[in-house]
Amino acid sequence: MKTLLEIDRLETLLHTGSTPVRAVDGISLQISSGETFALLGESGCGKSMTALSIMRLLPDVGEIVAGHIKMDGKDLLRLPESEMRRIRGKRISMIFQEPMLSLNPVLTIAGQIDEVLKQHFNLTYHAAQTRIQGLLEQVGIPDAARRMHEYPFQFSGGMKQRAMIAMALAGEPELLIADEPTTALDVTIQAQVLDLMRQIQQRNRMAILLITHDLGVVTEMAQRVAVMYAGEIVEQAPRNDFFDHPAHPYSQQLFASLPAKRKRDQPLTVIQGNVPPLSQRFSGCRFVDRCNRALPRCHDTIPQWQALSDRHQVRCHLFAQEIFIAAQSQHFNAPDEADSALTKVATSTTQPLLQVSDLKVHFPIRKGFFKRVADHVKAVDGVSLQIAAGKTLALVGESGCGKTTIGKSILQLIKPTSGSVRFKQQELVSLKRSQLHHIRAQFQIIFQDPYSSLNPRMRIIEILREGMDALNIDKINHLGVEHSASYNREKEIDALLQRVGLPAEVKWRYPHEFSGGQRQRIAIARALAVNPKLLICDEPTSALDVSVQAQILNLLKSLQNNLGLAFLFITHNIAVVEYLADEIAVMYLGRIVERGHIDEVLGSPKHPYTQALLSAVPQIHADGDRQVVQLKGDLPSPIAPPQGCHFHPRCPHAMPVCRESYPSASKLSATHSTHCFLYQPEPISKNYEYS
Repeated sequence: MKTLLEIDRLETLLHTGSTPVRAVDGISLQISSGETFALLGESGCGKSMTALSIMRLLPDVGEIVAGHIKMDGKDLLRLPESEMRRIRGKRISMIFQEPMLSLNPVLTIAGQIDEVLKQHFNLTYHAAQTRIQGLLEQVGIPDAARRMHEYPFQFSGGMKQRAMIAMALAGEPELLIADEPTTALDVTIQAQVLDLMRQIQQRNRMAILLITHDLGVVTEMAQRVAVMYAGEIVEQAPRNDFFDHPAHPYSQQLFASLPAKRKRDQPLTVIQGNVPPLSQRFSGCRFVDRCNRALPRCHDTIPQWQALSDRHQVRCHLFAQEIFIAAQSQHFNAPDEADSALTKVATSTTQPLLQVSDLKVHFPIRKGFFKRVADHVKAVDGVSLQIAAGKTLALVGESGCGKTTIGKSILQLIKPTSGSVRFKQQELVSLKRSQLHHIRAQFQIIFQDPYSSLNPRMRIIEILREGMDALNIDKINHLGVEHSASYNREKEIDALLQRVGLPAEVKWRYPHEFSGGQRQRIAIARALAVNPKLLICDEPTSALDVSVQAQILNLLKSLQNNLGLAFLFITHNIAVVEYLADEIAVMYLGRIVERGHIDEVLGSPKHPYTQALLSAVPQIHADGDRQVVQLKGDLPSPIAPPQGCHFHPRCPHAMPVCRESYPSASKLSATHSTHCFLYQPEPISKNYEYS
């Protein structure tokens, strides 16, 4: 195949302090026309900075100091800015990681795509509008003729990402740089986005540079893979070679960090430490301090490229020494430790800790001068569930289906419209604020984005102390041990930080001084500071690298086993559900459509929506005959849900009765039920009980 892009010994510096940061340190790679090249690695390894260097869109502190970036033999680094503008958006386009930060909030979607068309094409107004509508229809935006004139805030996360893709494709690029294009998307939307990119690639022979940390996405999309660590590439290989025989210890540990059902009773492998600061000059292997197979020479000799085959190369001394043992048969195994198994504390399940019955949360829509209620958003529309002490219930579903609203309404952070929420047999919905205050310490929430939920002006010690002071946590600590008369709250905070894997001295720092995984640990410590019995975890690992995700999952599982905590775990990551959860509830448009034990629902899904959801999950070792159920359209509006079964407009098995009435529960086993006319309905209690 013809080489489209060639990067040769690229070096990019960031002048952010007294010593420059070597964000990209001598990387070389080639991308051919029509090829998808995946760039893997942890946050802070230089992946996004490589993409920005290609586009010549570096921040003010960035500077390319060496190397070449050639496209069809022409060095982009030697072009004047005026000519580079003609290349950006036309020959090379980029999908940025966070669409909400990349889209202009004061311009309509059509206005932003029109900027690209004006830069590269000489179109009339009507031709441009037709082209914009066609692009949005191509990326699956429903009712594109109307929605193209809306603003970014009126789009869901998945729709904003598709609008970004439409903008990137407007110039019909030869190379598309996709920086984490599906990080925060539901698996169904992710499947649509990936399928769209594949279709356009096949039609236009477009090359894709895919930057991601999702190994499942790499399996489905890439032909070649490069692993980046601390500013340099440490392994390059064809996709099949990489997934069958990952060679570099860093690559192997990434695979070992992945959660899976077979690892449920053991801790996940964790890559200890962090990516080293790139402001230093390295004298040896950059991974040496975190490597579980380091040699003496790794500390003082920089490893060179070693060829394992014609197209598989690795930068590691293990191969130069010819002492590499075929670890590819072992890299999926958990650490071989005597105490690797997780032992659960005994918990009583005779009475559920939490019981939710027919919970409804309807938000009023007010219109007119007098702001009269014209309609309601039915965010949660009759949900019943329960959780036993020491158990985990996973709540899964697409964005906008009401998962987070359920979590907040259980905690009474949002007042339910109707229904019952009983915690330890005590009704919470009818409690006054003063009464609720006395028991609020027993249930806490871990928010999805710790950076947004931690006060940036407060030190960590103040953040942790705030909840303890507000809820008068004086007599009993987070381990359930009564304090002595000489109780010192600062010592308690030190012990709390150590429990979540952070040194005590970090308590004097501010949130911005931590990595994403460390901030999430602080958020967990804040929730634990008041000695809760129930934790609601709202997507706590959605935007984390797999190695950091493994740390958080190990921590949550350890806390549950040692303290008997119950979790309501809100997520769209099915692999995390398999590893952590005992039961699962699948939610669609404000209602639970299927529930049961993990083995039942994931092993034999019955509802068509559950089947589509599970089929869309990328598999690292997928079967050749794996079929992905493509859902048509988007989640309907909760303002006006479809008549009958809410899923029938998107269901491949819809029948006339599905349009007439909502199906009652069909009990498939003692612990497994679904709401679907495909199965014979049987009477079932609203207070559904898990065994």
